[in-house]
This record gives sequence, C-alpha cells and structure tokens, in this order.
Amino acid sequence: MTKYNTDNERIKRKYFAYLKEAMRNSEMTIDAAAKALARFENHTKHKTFKAFHYEQAIAFKNHLAAQKAQRSGEKLSKATLHATLTQLKRFFQWLVWQPGYKSCLQYSDAEYFNLSDKDTRIATAQREQKGPTLEQIKFVIDTMPNETDIEKRNRALIAFTLLTGARDGAIASMKLKHIDLIEKCVNQDAREVNTKFSKTFATFFFPVGDEIRSIVEDWITHLREVKLWSHADPLFPATRVALGSSMQFAADGLDRKNWSNATPIRTIFRNAFINAGLPYFNPHSFRNTLVRLGQKVCQTPEQYKAWSQNLGHEKVLTTYLNYGQIECCIQGEIIRELANPQQTVQSNVSKLAKAIAHELRANSS
Repeated sequence: MTKYNTDNERIKRKYFAYLKEAMRNSEMTIDAAAKALARFENHTKHKTFKAFHYEQAIAFKNHLAAQKAQRSGEKLSKATLHATLTQLKRFFQWLVWQPGYKSCLQYSDAEYFNLSDKDTRIATAQREQKGPTLEQIKFVIDTMPNETDIEKRNRALIAFTLLTGARDGAIASMKLKHIDLIEKCVNQDAREVNTKFSKTFATFFFPVGDEIRSIVEDWITHLREVKLWSHADPLFPATRVALGSSMQFAADGLDRKNWSNATPIRTIFRNAFINAGLPYFNPHSFRNTLVRLGQKVCQTPEQYKAWSQNLGHEKVLTTYLNYGQIECCIQGEIIRELANPQQTVQSNVSKLAKAIAHELRANSS
C-alpha cells in the first residue's frame, strides 16, 4: 500500500510554508494541519488531492466520527472532530486557488467538511475553566520537600508560577536577570523569554501571600549567594544527569542551563499534586486561580485593568472572556444573594460594568 503521494507531499510543503510565513501561524498550528491531512490521506489511501470530491469529505467525516481515542477508548470528542475538519476545510479552500488545481477542484466542496450546527455548538462551547484554589496550591507547596537543590527548585517553581502567573514556556526560558526583587517584578522580555505571541511586558508579583513571595526570594538568593550564579544563568535550571555509583544514569544536582521545553515543569507539577493527594492541575491552570482572585479583590476598573495587564493581556476583555467565567458554586451564591434587597448600590461595581460595556462597544465599532 502506498504510504505517500509525491504530488501531495509537494503541495503540502508549500501549504505549510504559507501557514508559517504568510499567516504567521505557530509550529503547533502547523503540526495540527499536518496531522489532519495525514488522517485524511490515510483514509483516501493517499489519492491525489486533484481527485478531491465532496463525497470524500462526507465519507471521511463519517469515518472520523466512528474513530476512538487511543488513550480513553471512547469516540473522538466533538472538539477534536471540529478541529480536524476545520484544518481540512482551510487546506482545500487554499488549494483550489493553486496552479494545477483550479480546474480540478470546486471551492464549495470544502464546505462538506462542516459539522452540523448542533455538533459545532457542542465543539465550540466555552466551558468552565478549572483551576486549583489558593489553599490547595499552598497545601501542595507546604508538603513538598525542601532539602536538596532539586527539591528547592521544584518548590520555588510552583510558588513562582502562583506569584507571577507566568506561562510554563516562559518560565522554562527565564534567567536570573529577568527578576527584579526590589521592584518585585518579572521582565518578560520577548527577545530572551519565550512569551506567547512574543509579547514583552512586566509582571509584578501578585498578592498571594508573603510566604509564597519568600519562597521565591529565598530560591533566587540561594542561586546568587550560595551557588554564586550570575544574571545570565537560568532561573529554574535543568536537572544534571550523571552516571551514578550503580552505573545507572541518575539526577545529580542542577545543570547550568535552561530546560529546552516546558515538559519537565509539567512533570514537577504532576508529581507535586499527586504526592499531596490532590488531582493534577497543570501550570496554566494557575492563571485561572489568579483571575478568580482578581475578581474578588479588584474594586475599580483601573485595578482590574492592571490585574489583566499583569497576566499579559492587552485588553481586559481577554481576561473576562477567556478566563473570567464564574465558577458554578460562586454563581449560585451570587444569585441567592440577589434575592435579598440591596440597601445600597456599590458604585465601584457600576463603574466596572460601564468600563466593560465601553470596551465592548469600542471593539464592535
């Protein structure tokens, strides 16, 4: 059985270059497109894209809906179906304008990759963002050992994520020079820090408790004064691996270099939560925790705008729409409280509502 089609490979390479250079998509988006196309080609037995017909789209859509996920053994989620089919739709809509394909393909045939309206609503519905409570995070940190350099690093890593809300990819690339303990802030310089969309911004320490800030400060002091590391050294160094006495490779302290990616950070988080007897929460979920905290402590539009910028959001609506959903239990409390007559109207809440409405109008115009 043919495992690839030469013409298909050539045009796919051109499409991936288009996604990267013209559309400025990330490697993750390009990988998603490649996986979707690979699934489609496996189903069509690598027929040339020039022979694409809407019946192929319908057949593949039905085939995909019947597939099961390897890990869970359950049918693929609507979100997975929607993401895969959307990638294929975009590819064939682009392909129809390419030389050698214009006379072979119909632009409207790509529409047959659409899911039903019902399935699309299910796939794209915004669901409650899960995140640990402050008490859970602090409990995890309290249960972590703090003797060896690796243990100190792991404990400070989780405390730092809560203190700053930084993304794990950015944390993996940070150096000591990016931390200003006097101003209590992190300079996320996109020239050196792997920030989302390569944005440069400053993050000041969130008010999550003096004990959390002290853990981070103690770790930085340990690196600078005990380990004698310089500003150019990593904030959270990788683990050095060496050949042990048992002639097996094992952890041997800290290496003087950054992690190459965020995978070790997620492993540290997973182990810390499991060892504490709690369900695993990934590093990104801490941002949901901080948004919920902001909803409680911010009393004016200016305060919430500053809180939003501290998370790296240019617009406060990003914080509200992507992270700002109220948990069901808190939603219930608010609705029950509204049943009681209010003697006074909180002016700060009114101001915040007006500010959000103003920004909504500005974005829609």
